[in-house]
Amino acid sequence: MTTEQNGTASWQHGVVVRGARQNNLRDVSLDLPRDSIVVFTGVSGSGKSSLAFGTLFAESQRRYLESVAPYARRLIDQAGVPDVDVIEGLPPAVALQQQRGGGGARSDVATVTTLSSLVRMLYSRAGWYPPEQAMLYAEDFSANTVQGACPTCHGIGRVYEVTEDTMVPDPSLTIRERAVASWPVAWAGQNQRDILVSLGYDVDTPWKDLPKKDRDWILYTEDRPTVGVYRGLTPNQTRKAQEEGVEATYQGTFIGARRYVLDTFANAKSPSTKKRAAQYLTSELCPECHGKKIKHESLSVTFEGLDIAEFSHLPLARVAEIARSVTAEDWTPGEAQRLEDHVLDAETRAASTASRVAEGGASHDAAPDVRRTPNLSVEKRAAAQRLAADLVARLQPMIDLGLGYLSLDRTTPTLSGGERQRLRLATQLSSQLFGVVYVLDEPSAGLHPRDLDALIGILHGLKDRGNSLFVVEHSLTVIHEADWLVDIGPDAGERGGRVLYSGKPRGLAEVPESATRRYLFAEHAPSAEAREPRTPQGWLQLEGVTRNNLRGLGVSLPAGCLTAVTGISGSGKSSLVSQALPVLVRERLGHGGPEDTEITGDPESDLLTADDAADDVRGHVVSLPGSVRRVVVIDQKPIGRTPRSNVATYTGLFDAVRKLYAATDEAKRRGYKAGRFSFNVAGGRCPTCEGEGSVMVELLFLPSIYAPCPDCHGTRYKAETLEVLWRERSVADVLAMSVDEAHTFFEGEDAVHHTLGVLRDVGLGYLRLGQPATELSGGEAQRVKLASELQRASRGDTLYVLDEPTAGLHPADSDRLMNHLQGLADAGNTVVMAELDMRMVAQADHVIDMGPGAGSDGGRVVVAGTPADVAAHPDSATAPYLRAVLG
Repeated sequence: MTTEQNGTASWQHGVVVRGARQNNLRDVSLDLPRDSIVVFTGVSGSGKSSLAFGTLFAESQRRYLESVAPYARRLIDQAGVPDVDVIEGLPPAVALQQQRGGGGARSDVATVTTLSSLVRMLYSRAGWYPPEQAMLYAEDFSANTVQGACPTCHGIGRVYEVTEDTMVPDPSLTIRERAVASWPVAWAGQNQRDILVSLGYDVDTPWKDLPKKDRDWILYTEDRPTVGVYRGLTPNQTRKAQEEGVEATYQGTFIGARRYVLDTFANAKSPSTKKRAAQYLTSELCPECHGKKIKHESLSVTFEGLDIAEFSHLPLARVAEIARSVTAEDWTPGEAQRLEDHVLDAETRAASTASRVAEGGASHDAAPDVRRTPNLSVEKRAAAQRLAADLVARLQPMIDLGLGYLSLDRTTPTLSGGERQRLRLATQLSSQLFGVVYVLDEPSAGLHPRDLDALIGILHGLKDRGNSLFVVEHSLTVIHEADWLVDIGPDAGERGGRVLYSGKPRGLAEVPESATRRYLFAEHAPSAEAREPRTPQGWLQLEGVTRNNLRGLGVSLPAGCLTAVTGISGSGKSSLVSQALPVLVRERLGHGGPEDTEITGDPESDLLTADDAADDVRGHVVSLPGSVRRVVVIDQKPIGRTPRSNVATYTGLFDAVRKLYAATDEAKRRGYKAGRFSFNVAGGRCPTCEGEGSVMVELLFLPSIYAPCPDCHGTRYKAETLEVLWRERSVADVLAMSVDEAHTFFEGEDAVHHTLGVLRDVGLGYLRLGQPATELSGGEAQRVKLASELQRASRGDTLYVLDEPTAGLHPADSDRLMNHLQGLADAGNTVVMAELDMRMVAQADHVIDMGPGAGSDGGRVVVAGTPADVAAHPDSATAPYLRAVLG
């Protein structure tokens, strides 16, 4: 490790780390300054997050939780105990990580930032009430409480139903011919039909000719009768067997078709099963609240002419404008005193209410003297000003971070990881904390270069307040703002985990093995390879595109080229690239439909996501070149939701591996098929851990720990399965190999070797084949998906859609990724990416710059053309930053 001379000797107050071995860290020891901006750099997978989050934050949280009551500890998501010898001088830490997805449909910007409490108090204490209506309380304005939610939709805003039209798409079919399509297609569906025979229902008459009462009972009954089933008998034979008292084959329980859909959607663990159930659900705006989620009495209260749902739907920038106009009103000194009394009284009652709710008591404050306050009273005016001033103070940091286009009711699942992190970062500014360490995970992710100045200002503001910042970052602009730089490497995985340099940023220029050095300093920067823009093979033209802030947009994309879509945060680039474009092209190709709807795991989120895709995307494809015959979306979402999904299973190479083991003489002698070597099905896997390889040990108020399975010792398999060897290695040995190791091991086996070679080409040689999908970063997941696509023989007929593909990638990894994207375009494919890294944008054939602003001020094409064309445009927010790269 290189450490700047005299860097540690003068430190009076610093963080001392000795012997950190978390994940791939190699017995790391270093000293870090406090009250500084410390940036951790290195290629993807080098160990940056293992040091910043897995070691430093985890240890800080562990120490803090030792002072928390044991019961309370059980309610906190604990980071675990890091593998490190000594950490000294570590202050309390706050982690602000990028959390992709997550959160239910009831979670939104207002709840994530805690602004919901302030807005609800504003309507409760300062709202305009209809004549004679009693005062409502803060919880009456929340869709997440019994007191406030619309009684019809229970605060969801939509009502969901399973209709006869969706369950029985072809009423000319008989039940035996599977007229009830919503039942499962395999034995479970046949079981329901056989039960109907035993219950005496006609299964051989067309559905449309059955009595309505029979149809309604079959579809909608909540009864679950259990009857004897006579397998293989006709209806007449079944009736005769029942009359003669013949013993049934088995006892079967009937479930109505509607109830089956609802139960399956709510409880199914398999994404494909959940997806199938979703296609039979329909939804519409709640007829009671019209999608506003709140009960009628609460919606009748207005502030500045808006009910709370309308207020929450405004962009944050507009909310701030309204709040400022309220604070600007004049009031007398006497009114000022009444303001303080009023607000303090409200805060006291709110605290009292929260206390009673926590103790299980009534949630309403029943004090008779506050049940009614005149609309034009001084108290209401003063309370409005006080609460509006607080709202402005809370909103301004979010607006400064480029989030003014978001609305309070924007649901959490629709936010990017970068948006969520910046919201939490802005919220921290209101906490007025000092003396803590903020640990941030790529806060620049998703930010246009124009917005980086505001981010850097906030980081310096936190430092100036007396805090320390430990930042994992790839943005060269942010890295240049560091007071101290820690570079991890030199490579990823087992070839990383070492501190190459720790010191003042300029000193990294003297560390030749650092990948970061080559990009941070102009004298070491790799020279860009000049390339002529490709000639379009035609144009993919969209018209009338409507989605989020896109309103009737028309846009043309060159086929057979690489197109970059740019624009400030909220300009509409993701709405166009990752949402509207694939939906509209798939519809044109005839590939649209329920099978394209993504299921996230949360029933309400799933339904809302499906509704968004079905209801919000409008437009049509005017022209589609013949060279586009399929659409592939490559995003940074996880490749699996459980540890059972891994690199080997996702790419399909594990199927070929299992076949190799099944073809060995020993496997044939024992009668083992390929399924024997799977850890996801019963047979060859360990029955104790069911193929997980580990068992969880619950320690109540301490973090749960995972220990190797006592029977298989972490191998996932039965001992008999591991006795079958291929080239002297067991199937568990293969899963433990890195991609690089496996590439050598499977030399000569083309079915496996080719896929491993592609994984290495995209920079994932350090990943273990059995590494759980849940451990992969967004960038790693995206490159696994890209590798899965690259391993196929390219036909040059594909539209590849990527949303900020370089987010979370080191510049060196971005260059490697760009080479592959260029290769796809060279093969005749059409590549379209939303991108904010100007180095990548400069290498595109065609650039579409969205804007000019965010939210309602965006959603239009400012300029389209070559990178040079865009760089020269006077009204483009992207132009000056692209010019700086092009030179």
